Amino acid sequence: MRAYLRPFRRAAPADARPPTPRTVAGWILTRPDALPENDRLKLKSVLAHCPELDALTRHVRDFAQILTQLQGDRLLQWITAVRTDDLPGLHIFVNGLERDLDAVIAGLTLPWNSGIVEGHVNRIKMIKRQMYGRAGFQLLRKRVLLS
Repeated sequence: MRAYLRPFRRAAPADARPPTPRTVAGWILTRPDALPENDRLKLKSVLAHCPELDALTRHVRDFAQILTQLQGDRLLQWITAVRTDDLPGLHIFVNGLERDLDAVIAGLTLPWNSGIVEGHVNRIKMIKRQMYGRAGFQLLRKRVLLS
């Protein structure tokens, strides 16, 4: 039996299998300078075989630059560039951005954010979930004020 299966169990070279979609997404979402050289070469090979994925990678990296460097004034140019390519997934994302474009541009331009307030709201909701059905408002109030 073993001799019969031996030809089928030969290990294929590690590079023979294509990378998984999750792996490729990880490569695309990682800063190019933070990618190991081996992964960078594999990503370059994948992008060479798929022009749509190459366009998607450019748009994702451009948006990441707009996001991290607070360049909200470039958002309209980025949206126009996305609209020119046939990428339905990104078109849906752009539609969502355009629903409240002024707020998105302000969020990508101004240095202020509501992160601290959102953190407190999240903390209070967690305490409320822990206390659900156990005690009245007075105890909930004391736990929120003392935490």
